[in-house]
Amino acid sequence: MEGESPALKANLTEWRFNQYPKYILLPIDENHEQNRSSLKNIIFSEVIPRPLERNIRLVGASEDALTNILDMDPDITNREEFLEFIIGRKLPYGALPVAHRYGGHQYGLWVGQLGDGRAHILGEYVNRKGERWQIQLKGSGQTPYARTHDGRSVLRSSIRELVASEACYHLGIPTTRAAALVVSDDFVLRDMYYTGCPRRERAAILLRLSPSWFRFGSMEILAKTGEISVLRQFAEFTIKEYFPDIHGTDENRFIRLFSEVAHRSLDLVAKWQGMGFAHGLLNTDNMSLLGLTLDYGPFGFVDSYDGGFVPNCCDGEGRYALAKQPDVTETFLMKIGLKEERWGDEQLVEKLLDMMQQTGADFTSTFRQLSELEPSEMVSETKLEEKWALKRLSMHSSWGCWLDQYRERLDKEAVDASSLGMFEDERRRRMLSVNPVYVPRNWLIHEAILDAEMNNFDKVRYLLEVMRRPYEVQAEAERRGFSAQPPQWAYALKISCSS
Repeated sequence: MEGESPALKANLTEWRFNQYPKYILLPIDENHEQNRSSLKNIIFSEVIPRPLERNIRLVGASEDALTNILDMDPDITNREEFLEFIIGRKLPYGALPVAHRYGGHQYGLWVGQLGDGRAHILGEYVNRKGERWQIQLKGSGQTPYARTHDGRSVLRSSIRELVASEACYHLGIPTTRAAALVVSDDFVLRDMYYTGCPRRERAAILLRLSPSWFRFGSMEILAKTGEISVLRQFAEFTIKEYFPDIHGTDENRFIRLFSEVAHRSLDLVAKWQGMGFAHGLLNTDNMSLLGLTLDYGPFGFVDSYDGGFVPNCCDGEGRYALAKQPDVTETFLMKIGLKEERWGDEQLVEKLLDMMQQTGADFTSTFRQLSELEPSEMVSETKLEEKWALKRLSMHSSWGCWLDQYRERLDKEAVDASSLGMFEDERRRRMLSVNPVYVPRNWLIHEAILDAEMNNFDKVRYLLEVMRRPYEVQAEAERRGFSAQPPQWAYALKISCSS
């Protein structure tokens, strides 16, 4: 019928890449034998994925990414050809596999050329909404940029990225996406905590999606090595394809590009802070030019609030601690139900975070439970007994004083409302819309990984399902304790940057 959207594709014969990906306009090295040290004046290297071989199994898939980005019927995941697509053995029509060259500052030091050492951009897909997406495999074999490892990803880190990237999307955090994950019985050696005791882990491949995989380091490498003509070509391409509000004839277009990238990055960090998320490895090779959360490594959602929270066990100096990511007070005003910033609001927010840190109150559940009670109920021992995170916070000696200040501040906004009742309803609606019930806590992902290593993928798939609706209370998730106080062992979990 007229006006109907095209049907979702049920097989890979019907599904195909755009015949000419836009990145074909940038310099691509076609010499497959060239090593990374001699590469120059290129943006990509053409390289074919190396498929996994032994006993391939689907760990999980994002129905939303499949249907709303790739126009695929979710049942396609049951087909053998879909698994062959993810492992890189069967590439759809229009594929042009490349690895991206970039550099980076890591822990504050320039480390030179890096690049996609185990990832292949397969091609571009323009979906039924007219959106252009680059499809990438992560863990699909060595490229000219591979360093000391074998071009593979392991199951544990791949599960973390699958769950976290989809959760971040549904939480409202700009992010790359993950469509599906497969695991094999091919083994790789990894020293998870860099103790000199590597162990065998199973190799996995993640199907990732992004409008672009360009990073800060994509430009840095060209500037550092004096490849100015390629840098200009790359910058012009980036402006034309991803920043349409910047006119190509604007003599200040490169300054405007820098400003736009900076503002998108600040907005991203504000969203991270509002969810208690710390990236853990915020190097310039992991920062997207489009302001997207990119390359989930040792990330973490903070449990007991601590401004010094460091999700990466390799970050001994706390360089990427939560509190070292820029403070953005607006973000927290929304979380406590305020619409506009007034004098004294910054101190109100800072005092709340300080009390949370001193009492070890849970970040996510404190803000959610503040959303669920009226201010007058927050002094009731009976009500607080039902709210485990607020109960802990209320043990602080300044709780009553802060609550008086909070109620006084709310009263100032209520004056502008037609009735106090309507204002309170609006406050709660506003807070419930920005304070989730569920985030992918490390202990939840850890349990899912343990089961997945025994070939039981149910917890991975259930986590994906719950995180599709993180702001809604879900009966089964409550039964499983997803919003309850984390178990004591969860606070001792360490996340490595080894993957």
